[in-house]
Amino acid sequence: MRKGKFPLSDLPAWCMLHSITFAGVEVASIEDRGLGLIAEKRLSNENGESPALLTIPRELVLSAAKIEEYAKESKDFCELLAAAGHQSLRRDALLFLLAQLILSSPDHDGGLGGSTAWTHYFKLLPTQVPVPTLWSASELSLLRGTSLEPAVIAKHSALEREFDHIRDVTADLPRWNRLIGTGAAITLDDWVLLDALYRSRSLALPTSGESMVPCLDLVNHSNPATAYFEENTQDEVVLLLRDGANLLEKHEVTIDYGHDKSPAEMLFSYGFVDPTSPARRIVLPLESMDDDPLAKAKLYVFGSAPTLKILDSETGVPEWDAPFVHLMCLNDEDGLNFQILQETDGSQHLRMFWQGLDVTEKAEDMETLIKRHELCQVFRLRAVTVVSGMIQRQLQALAAYDRNSGLAGDERPHIVQAASLLRDAEKDLFERTFQLLDNEKLQLLADESVKAYLSAVTSDAQQESIEDNDFS
Repeated sequence: MRKGKFPLSDLPAWCMLHSITFAGVEVASIEDRGLGLIAEKRLSNENGESPALLTIPRELVLSAAKIEEYAKESKDFCELLAAAGHQSLRRDALLFLLAQLILSSPDHDGGLGGSTAWTHYFKLLPTQVPVPTLWSASELSLLRGTSLEPAVIAKHSALEREFDHIRDVTADLPRWNRLIGTGAAITLDDWVLLDALYRSRSLALPTSGESMVPCLDLVNHSNPATAYFEENTQDEVVLLLRDGANLLEKHEVTIDYGHDKSPAEMLFSYGFVDPTSPARRIVLPLESMDDDPLAKAKLYVFGSAPTLKILDSETGVPEWDAPFVHLMCLNDEDGLNFQILQETDGSQHLRMFWQGLDVTEKAEDMETLIKRHELCQVFRLRAVTVVSGMIQRQLQALAAYDRNSGLAGDERPHIVQAASLLRDAEKDLFERTFQLLDNEKLQLLADESVKAYLSAVTSDAQQESIEDNDFS
């Protein structure tokens, strides 16, 4: 659906109408950064006292409270929220933005109640957001081999399921079905854009929680930042200069989107990578072994999507964490088994046992439980081998893309640059982690208990081969 237009020149009047105040700053277009906030004069905070640069009234903050308030004001939105919402704050916020998209569109032919302050502000929001869910196919290929590749694929699938669900549950609401139903004005592309807008512009407020804040969402990121936001005693959202900050006239006012976010997180949420950020972290989905007969039972008891997390340290020695991999590498011969227990009320529950003890509630702590076992070093070798294999495949995928890649020519330069920064950062961390695991494998293979176990396994295999040959 076409989005309405809101010229930047009209923003001061809109802010005045809705009691948003600027003090010494103004909104301006900034080269390669879109809209942002710049100083109208020299600004400083050298003594810890600085007036608010920007003040936004509580009633304009798009928070959980605002969404519930709007549902009371708009019967049509209340119907939409009751049918498709109340799953998460994010879902409810996207439904709110969906209503504003419709109300603000020149294609809208009436209904759904009157417009709000957000209806007009929504027109100012961009139709192009540089997050990967809105990249072209050739741009997405730049992520091959990175941790973002599976994350973006999963996100696209989730958004499609979510939009199909909304269509299904609004099929019996004539007004919404006319707007959202198959072949209607609102499409999956609109839903993907709304998700991108919310993901890239929402903030964690101290009191109101996750929210979108008009005008504050125009402030760009830097590390270190020159300003920060908070909620004052009147529940207003205010932007303040950081202690010791000094800004010259026309210099940009910035906030910190999260200096502890990894390159992948920054690119996924905001569409860029901060090369100055010290955060180095990778998260990959962890898949069960195809030939494991206990795989489904393990996943059920584990209860959440298994992941491998790799974290860089200040010493440069990476650390990895994958609770499920320690469970994944155990089998019934080791002493792991599952039983379905029936309660007195007739209900049945799947329980997991290790060495005869019920450890169902400790599925995420198998690494600790197996340390007391005589084959603990063997189990550790299995886990290290699995993780090492995962990282090796990522490095191979990165290398294959680097060898065979050729840009199509239609990729946007800033996206090529961001993807390159991500690839370099993750390749470096993958390589150092792989080397660490390789060294640990060598140490484990030299362990006496591991050598004895492997010797016994080899002997058993040879004996089985001899018996099979005799039988034949």
